[in-house]
Amino acid sequence: MKKGVLLNSEVSYIISRLGHGDSIVIGDSGLPVPDNCKRIDLAVSRGIPSFLDVLDAVLAEQRVEELVLAKEIKEKNTVIYEGIISRIKELENNEGYKVKITEVSHEEFKILNKDSKAIIRTGECTPYANILLKSGVVF
Repeated sequence: MKKGVLLNSEVSYIISRLGHGDSIVIGDSGLPVPDNCKRIDLAVSRGIPSFLDVLDAVLAEQRVEELVLAKEIKEKNTVIYEGIISRIKELENNEGYKVKITEVSHEEFKILNKDSKAIIRTGECTPYANILLKSGVVF
């Protein structure tokens, strides 16, 4: 049995196949998933699992060099935004590298999703709780 933080086999598999610059998305329960993109649906019920819980598990496995957020999150969902920023700062401090943060409109964010390897759907039911994670390299 896998010992690490991330136990979901589909999410673990997708992360293991990412190359430099490839991306995955973690989204709230309402984020549309393009037809050509793999959907990994973790949503069980309202709020379960939470966006931040899933983000924690993914960040434990994936080397992230850039993240993309909808700029609306700063004003419309400060709890999730501050949770993301604190996790990224902790990651940077612990692992010694900088993560680029890019902000786009929510509409542009949805367009960027189509090029992701997968969209992980959470049970999160708060606005703009979505993040695109671009993969870095470990060397």
